[in-house]
Amino acid sequence: MNKISEADLILNPDGSIYHLNLLPEDIADTVITVGDPDRVSEVSKHFDRIELKKGKREFISHTGYLGSRRISVLSTGIGTDNIDIVFNELDALVNIDFSTRTAKPTLKSLNIIRIGTSGAVQEEIPVGSIMVSEYGIGLDSLMQYYLHQLSGDEHMILDAIKSHFHHFKGISPYITAADPDLIETIGNGLERGITVTAPGFYAPQGRQVRAKASFPGLIEDIRSFSTGKHRITNLEMETAGIYALSRVLGHKALSVNAILASRLKFEFAPNPAKIINQAIELVLSRL
Repeated sequence: MNKISEADLILNPDGSIYHLNLLPEDIADTVITVGDPDRVSEVSKHFDRIELKKGKREFISHTGYLGSRRISVLSTGIGTDNIDIVFNELDALVNIDFSTRTAKPTLKSLNIIRIGTSGAVQEEIPVGSIMVSEYGIGLDSLMQYYLHQLSGDEHMILDAIKSHFHHFKGISPYITAADPDLIETIGNGLERGITVTAPGFYAPQGRQVRAKASFPGLIEDIRSFSTGKHRITNLEMETAGIYALSRVLGHKALSVNAILASRLKFEFAPNPAKIINQAIELVLSRL
C-alpha cells in the first residue's frame, strides 16, 4: 500500500489530525455536522453524557452518548471549501492508520447528517419548515478537483440543469443524491427536494446590496427549474459538497434543512433559533 506523505496528511504533535484536532478514537460512527460553532452545544446539550470537547479554529467537536448511541457533533464553518477540509479529515480519522500512514484494509462508512439553515425558493414552502435534500446541486468548483461517479438519475437531472442554466457562463454544476437509507429513516414524512449549494451568500444566492450581480435573475432561474418530478426547493452553502465527498469517500450523508427564509416572499424567520432546535430534536429522535 502507498504511504501517505507528511505533506498530504498533516498531523499535530499530539498525533491528532491537523485542522480538526481530533484523534481517531475521538470520533463516533454517527456524525452530525453544523455550520455554526455555537450550534455544536445546542446539539450536545441533548446528549445524556458528553465524553469529550475539542476545538481548533472554527472546528468545534463534541462526542457523547444519546442513550447507548455514541454520536459526534462537529462544526464545519461556512462553505464547501471547509467541507473539503472536514470530510477528508473525518475520513482519514476512520480509514487511515496514522502510525503507518496507509489506508486500513477494511474501510469504515460513517453516517453523516448535516443540520443546517436554508432559504426556500418555492412559494408554498413556508418559513419554519424542515426539509431534507434528495439531491444536492453544486454551483461551486469543489468537485472539479475530484473524480466523481454519477448514477443514471443523477446524469439525467444534471443534463437538465445544464440545459436550464446554459447562460451561466463559467459555472460547471455537479450533482449527488442523498443516502437512500438515511433519507427514508431521518427524512421520513418530510418535504424533499433538490438543494442548490452556492459558493457565497450574497450575489451567488441572488442577493444584491451594493455590488452589482452578474446573474440578476438567479432566484427565478432556480425556482423555475423542473425535470420530471424533480424541482429545486432551497438554497444554501454546504449540501452538495457534503453529498459529493461522502460519495467519493464511501460515507452516507443526509442534509436536513431548517427553512429560515422565503426568497420569493422576502421573509425571514422572527425566531430562527426555535426552528433550528426543532430540526435538531427531530434528527436526534430518529437516529
